[in-house]
Amino acid sequence: MQPYYSFDRRNFLRVGAAGVMGLTVPTISARAASGSSDLPGTGRAKSVLLVLLSGGPSQLDMLDPKPEAPAEVRGEFTTIGTTISGIRVCEHLPKLAQQTDRWSIIRTLAHREHNHLLATHVALTGRPTPLPRGGSDLDRVETRDDFPNFASALDYVRPLNNGIPTGVSLPNYFIEGPLTWPGQHAGFLGAKHDPWQIKKDPNEANFQMDALSLPAEMTMPRVQSRRALLEQLNLGTSALPGSPSAHAFREQQAIAFNLLTSGKITQAFEIQRESDAVRERYGRNKFGQSLLLARRLIEAGVPIVQAAMGIVQTWDTHVDNWGRLKNTLLPQLDTGLAALMDDLSASGLLDSTLVIVMGEFGRTPKVSTLPGQTIPGRDHWAHAYSALFSGAGVRGGQVIGQTDAIAAYPKTSPWSPADICTTVFNALGVPPDVTIMDPLQRPHHLLNGNVISPLYTGREA
Repeated sequence: MQPYYSFDRRNFLRVGAAGVMGLTVPTISARAASGSSDLPGTGRAKSVLLVLLSGGPSQLDMLDPKPEAPAEVRGEFTTIGTTISGIRVCEHLPKLAQQTDRWSIIRTLAHREHNHLLATHVALTGRPTPLPRGGSDLDRVETRDDFPNFASALDYVRPLNNGIPTGVSLPNYFIEGPLTWPGQHAGFLGAKHDPWQIKKDPNEANFQMDALSLPAEMTMPRVQSRRALLEQLNLGTSALPGSPSAHAFREQQAIAFNLLTSGKITQAFEIQRESDAVRERYGRNKFGQSLLLARRLIEAGVPIVQAAMGIVQTWDTHVDNWGRLKNTLLPQLDTGLAALMDDLSASGLLDSTLVIVMGEFGRTPKVSTLPGQTIPGRDHWAHAYSALFSGAGVRGGQVIGQTDAIAAYPKTSPWSPADICTTVFNALGVPPDVTIMDPLQRPHHLLNGNVISPLYTGREA
């Protein structure tokens, strides 16, 4: 049986960001990994698209319904059949029900963090969240002591040098009041490896990436001329003592120029190039258009794209769980995913794109009503939750794992965030023996869990 997650607190790396002409971008390291593996799914993916349902979607009201359970467990929804014999999902996911031949449903994900911030770090890094000495988990926000997330770690071991960022996250950064969710950047790898964060709504009529737009008077020849001048200035000062921040800034300059002169990434953000019909298929809302933009970034060659639904804790349904799911969350998810999968399949990109749909945890089996509230919901639950996997060699039309009669605990072997992390890197062809160095120059294995082999073989141990 797999552990809920790996407790070896292996540390990672650092990252940094800077700008030129208003452009803020992550930089790329110079390390590369090599090696081979015969693990299932190795190297099948060129890109990974993580659809993050922040807040924790209910397994009982979506992918692991228990229609025979008592009312206080099963909730208000009924179920519908799918393309998988004997498998049912929520009635408000009709398009997904007709596309389950493309998906593997994992019902036995599990870990131990029931706090949003800690669980998000675990979900996006595969590591437990380091806690401040003497502090509580409620105080734990994003710091440079964090482990790097998927995109940042990949940027460290396999950097790109073609003007395309290794990772892009959209459509917002997870911040609420004084709290900033950990796991969103490269942690102590430094800002150099941070994913590129998009903080605009792709559904807005005037959506554009100003950072990729040159001022009217700034022609491409002038950009190239300024780059040549900067290179001469940098060359003249290279022999002088310099701070690490100065070196990092010069690296940022180079990446910024690459992005400005690379048409692929600029065109990817021109979502207005899509027809009205295509945009309507995804849903004219923030989430639907974020999925459409994510697809365009995958087409442009971005290795890891994270698309979140709405804002932080959108799926945190302590109150009005069934109303919010029925009226907004499930229809938008159902519509957007169906369009995304149709397009990836039609273009052939699904063969080389690993798609994952998950939250940081699930919801409690028992319905509850918060003090002072009248409309019930469900609380946080990390002991068992569900996710969707597709593409890049993943077998569709199957369910992996089985929970107990109320979807509270796994009956079969659980899978952890560390296993998801390892599966992602394995799919991208990162060798299993790759190590990364923390700030104290201690080596740590990047792949710290087990590949979720039933995704590829259809057989559970």
